Amino acid sequence: MKTLTEQQFVVFDVETTGLSPLAGDRIIEIAALKIDKLQPVEKFYSLINPEREISWGAYQVNGISQAMVAPAPKAKHVLPKFLKFIEGSRLIGHNVKFDLGFLSNELSLAGLPWEETAAVDTIKMARTLLPGLPSYSLAAVSYALGIDTVQKHRAMSDVELTFAVFRYLLENAARKELTGVDELIKPFLCQRTL
Repeated sequence: MKTLTEQQFVVFDVETTGLSPLAGDRIIEIAALKIDKLQPVEKFYSLINPEREISWGAYQVNGISQAMVAPAPKAKHVLPKFLKFIEGSRLIGHNVKFDLGFLSNELSLAGLPWEETAAVDTIKMARTLLPGLPSYSLAAVSYALGIDTVQKHRAMSDVELTFAVFRYLLENAARKELTGVDELIKPFLCQRTL
């Protein structure tokens, strides 16, 4: 079994037109950070033309406008590159079910294959390792850990913040003597939902 420092991870995040792929919402931005031996080694980033309007609520959160995504490539052109980027890595996200649901939907719409996978959810890690927080949003968890970075609700900045949270949570787990990879990660796996 590989030790934690031998594992390869990809932290990823998406921004979307709204909250539900089942209601027709789509990905408008995707970002990922490849981690090898707990060090960032490579980035992936793209805006995506969602082929639909961005809701006012989504724009208010992430600031991504229709004009910004109009010239961007469509998901069917971006996602094969993303799949290649994440190949052989364990995925990490904050509230990762949300991101996996959108990713699964986009892959289905594009007719692209998707192997059943599991991902480490930093929100589940935080709930276990930091009990009693009033909120487990990325901003709240990072604040509780003393990370001095403001959440911007843009894919790459949220990926970088999620990676920082993941590292801090691993350090927290190590202090609690949860030292095995299975102990640290297995309890926090979640399957894609679509």
